[in-house]
Amino acid sequence: MKITSLLPAAAAVALLAAAIYAATTSVQASQAPSQPNQAAPGAPQGPPPQGGGPGGRPMRSFPAPTNLQVLPKDLTGQQVHDIMEKFAGDLGVHCDFCHAADPKNLGPNGRPRMNFADDSKPDKQIARIMLTMTQQMNKDYISKAMDLDKDGMGKPVNCGTCHRGHEMPEDFVIPREERPGGGPGAGPGGPPPGAGAPPPSN
Repeated sequence: MKITSLLPAAAAVALLAAAIYAATTSVQASQAPSQPNQAAPGAPQGPPPQGGGPGGRPMRSFPAPTNLQVLPKDLTGQQVHDIMEKFAGDLGVHCDFCHAADPKNLGPNGRPRMNFADDSKPDKQIARIMLTMTQQMNKDYISKAMDLDKDGMGKPVNCGTCHRGHEMPEDFVIPREERPGGGPGAGPGGPPPGAGAPPPSN
């Protein structure tokens, strides 16, 4: 028997198998439970319920802040948390840089939670001074400069303006410019600033 004579029969069998599979799948779909939020095993889960966090975990809530002395007192716990996250990023630190731990208040991981209202750490007091400074700079100086400078490129100052991810601001080092023929900032081998210039006339 030639193989070519078997091809029509094989095609018919494949077509019949596909039809049976389609019919079976359709019947199973119509018999699937109609309960909401119930997915078939192995199916991708839908989005978490409203207010849920990543992976369906409940969203973390932050208690109302107390002992605010520089930040507005009507801020919510979430707003203060977001501001503190920005401060921490600007300085490259974590909460415990400014806030003291409370050894009597342990978290689920067994470590002490932060006592955010406590003022015992000098770094927290320094942070208040620095925040007051930036607020005053923006209000009394930067805003006036931005009013005069109409190119729209001015920005208010914040912690990151000086700290740039470091606990303490680092000294600015003027980069050496490699200019052919020398000039200010000339690299090694170039003439020192002022070399080759005509002497000043009297």
